[in-house]
Amino acid sequence: MTDGPKYGFDTLQIHAGARPDPATGARQTPIYQTTAYVFRDAEHAAALFNLQEVGYIYSRLTNPTVAVLQERIATLEGGVGGVCCSSGHAAQIMALYPLMAPGLNVVVSTRLYGGTVTQFSHTIKRFGWSATFVDFDDLDAVKAAIDENTRAIFCESIANPGGYITDLDAIAEIADAAEIPLIVDNTTATPYLCRPIEHGATLVVHSTTKYLTGNGTVTGGCVVDSGKFDWSANDKFPSLSAPEPAYHGMKFHETFGPLAFTFHGIAIGLRDLGMTMNPQAAHYTLMGTETLSLRMDRHVENAVKIAKWLEADDRVDYVTYAGLESSPYYDRVAKICPRGAGGLFTFAVKGGYDACVKLVNALEIFSHVANLGDSRSLIIHSASTTHRQLTAEQQRAAGAAPEVVRLSIGTEDVTDLIADLDQALAKATS
Repeated sequence: MTDGPKYGFDTLQIHAGARPDPATGARQTPIYQTTAYVFRDAEHAAALFNLQEVGYIYSRLTNPTVAVLQERIATLEGGVGGVCCSSGHAAQIMALYPLMAPGLNVVVSTRLYGGTVTQFSHTIKRFGWSATFVDFDDLDAVKAAIDENTRAIFCESIANPGGYITDLDAIAEIADAAEIPLIVDNTTATPYLCRPIEHGATLVVHSTTKYLTGNGTVTGGCVVDSGKFDWSANDKFPSLSAPEPAYHGMKFHETFGPLAFTFHGIAIGLRDLGMTMNPQAAHYTLMGTETLSLRMDRHVENAVKIAKWLEADDRVDYVTYAGLESSPYYDRVAKICPRGAGGLFTFAVKGGYDACVKLVNALEIFSHVANLGDSRSLIIHSASTTHRQLTAEQQRAAGAAPEVVRLSIGTEDVTDLIADLDQALAKATS
């Protein structure tokens, strides 16, 4: 569908990448539950292994069900290709892997999911990489953090947990000036609310576990390539521009052009890291994408009503939802997320940490889980869970202070959700 007329989002979220099964005519994408694929002959096998022909070898690398999902997400994001993997965290490593080497660094926003902060603060050091954390509202600080060893800038479009919106255009200008890629985690916004590539992003990553699947059943991740970055403009990215020994000196960018990063992600990333998405997870996520726009509209509609109700409540200190006129990020909504500010935000409960714990325990409809983007409404006290491993300073910088709870607003009846919050706040602050 990507080669034909320019279809609308609602059409693409159902049809992009999918075709009737040639063997059976099945209209829904089958689950190709197989590890390996029969080669036509020895010459065919050699061509596949030499990357001279596109096809299926082994499901650690490619799988027909996963391939449909990769094409669908890439199409929705406006990219040239995508690589699906086992989780959002895996997608982040997959995005950095071709860019980094020991001694190199990435400049990242302080407003990130707590697990991402830990991954960038500690885990990537095992690879010899490092991260410099900066407040992305301070553009001069972002520029100052970039040095000769910086290979990427990383941020979230709508930051988890506070729902802050990043000025992607301004950050992209900084990345362009430094000749390094901008990587945007678009999990919380989804391509329905925000398309980072249109704002200058080079790569987009997703935890498909969240809104893209939308039903809390499977984990997954995806890296989408814009196809717009010149990997051969300098010698910063040898994995993509220099000869690759494992493929007889082939240069990925020279050979595959705009699809260089995507092919590298499969032929090197999945081959060696093995962070593969299983076909059943891809199937569940494909079904979820079919209703993405419908769900996101309802998530936003409910979030606006609940945020306004909470902001007017005396038991609440503040609400961080960017869709409120009181938010310092309100003016960015129309530019970055024209269809709405998403369904994720935090609010501070008067009474602090203890009141937050009582609130969580008193809720009946909201589920207390470490997830977001479900059709069900979810709550979590980030300081004692997802951001527990961070210092108090890091927690506040990430928007996860001890007096704050995070809401992921679902698609239920908003009157019921408000009533549930009301009774729980009464018990928490009595």
